[in-house]
Amino acid sequence: MITIWGRANSVNVQKVLWCCDELSLPYERIDAGMQFGRNDAPDYLSMNPTGKVPTLVDGDYVLWESNSILRYLVMQYGPPSGFLYPADPKIRARIDRWLDWALSTLQPAERPVFWSIVRTPAAARDLAALERDVQAVGVLWKQLDTHLVGRFFLETDNFTLADIVLGAYAKRWFGLEGVERGSMPNLERWYARLENRPGFRKYVDLPLT
Repeated sequence: MITIWGRANSVNVQKVLWCCDELSLPYERIDAGMQFGRNDAPDYLSMNPTGKVPTLVDGDYVLWESNSILRYLVMQYGPPSGFLYPADPKIRARIDRWLDWALSTLQPAERPVFWSIVRTPAAARDLAALERDVQAVGVLWKQLDTHLVGRFFLETDNFTLADIVLGAYAKRWFGLEGVERGSMPNLERWYARLENRPGFRKYVDLPLT
């Protein structure tokens, strides 16, 4: 049995749980991080020296970093067709670039917006900084909206890991209250398709906390 350490309201944990659902892969999840603690304990740090979540334990194999966990799960347990992460190097590279972009570009821009609106009391918010941050992350989502012109999913005609990773962050973008998003019809159509997937509804489409 695979064990996934991490709290259910972590976007990085949600990505992994959604992937498990797509693969019909059973697992056990153990709460860790923030209010649950445990991720600063010696036994956890022996598995994951970063002290972050998620951490995957598969028998005697331990892995951390959510996007690496996603790749491992589909390569180890996915069907031969590789529908989430096709074997063709060119397709994989296109998927990988979105996984990298999410961590290097989108997440650093998205994080201050999420923390300000969801995890900071209204009286303590820096409204000028929040407005700048919303505009900055909006530019990135507009880039994705442009990329999605004429596309059903992010890469190929099929759902892939790229859609899982960006879809989990899109929930935060569309779920934030009081945010002026502007018109992004291609992004909105793509997101509506993701909302119909059982794994999204079960693990990602939750109240932001």
